[in-house]
Amino acid sequence: MAMSDDLIERLNAVDRSRRHANVRPKDASTLLILDRAIGGPVRVLMGRRHQRHAFLPGAYVFPGGKVDAADSRVRLAGDYHPAVLEKLLHDMKGPKTLARARAFGVAALRETYEEAGIFVGCSRSGGDTATAPGLAAFAAAGVEPNLAPFRLIARAITPPGRPRRFDTRFFAVGADDIAATTADGLGPSGELEDVAWLTFEAAGRLQLPPITLTVLAELSARLESDPRLAPEVAVPYYLWRSKGFARLEL
Repeated sequence: MAMSDDLIERLNAVDRSRRHANVRPKDASTLLILDRAIGGPVRVLMGRRHQRHAFLPGAYVFPGGKVDAADSRVRLAGDYHPAVLEKLLHDMKGPKTLARARAFGVAALRETYEEAGIFVGCSRSGGDTATAPGLAAFAAAGVEPNLAPFRLIARAITPPGRPRRFDTRFFAVGADDIAATTADGLGPSGELEDVAWLTFEAAGRLQLPPITLTVLAELSARLESDPRLAPEVAVPYYLWRSKGFARLEL
């Protein structure tokens, strides 16, 4: 059985009783920050969702969340690689605009700060760093959001009949793209606890949502053949088709 077939089988094994009315998926994005120090295994930043959350309490996830309207109005220090932008525009549900595509990456940056206290972008020692209200902390830290290093590694849409549905883009950047961190190393939202750098093996032993485990497996396999994460390489796209998940490529 091919790895992709095994991953689809695991996703389809999750309860899909579809007890809830169908809702349109909301745009969301997630950021995988990879620490690839020479001589050591690849590590990824993850945190545990607070037990008070109604959605996935206690699960370990990558920083990320829903895209906000203001995310499309942020000034950027750099834009996506053209191949990444092309993938983001493919099969985009609703208005297909560049501003909306850029909002996916901005949301990932914003949520990473809010949940993990990490600023991904370009450090600026002076000059105007004004941004949208949701990224005011970036301006205060002297950091401009930068989408140039972003690599799309997966996309997944929650099946119908679930209480919450998201059309999620999974991005990756390197740890060297971190421009600053908060003084206490915490995000102001308090949504994630136990934020830590984990090897893929260690992460796989934790309580992970099925799609998170799937993305980790996809990324682990890709890094073996494409350690640079070349932007032109096709990426998996998981969506529900009739009676089960399908794995397409972007």
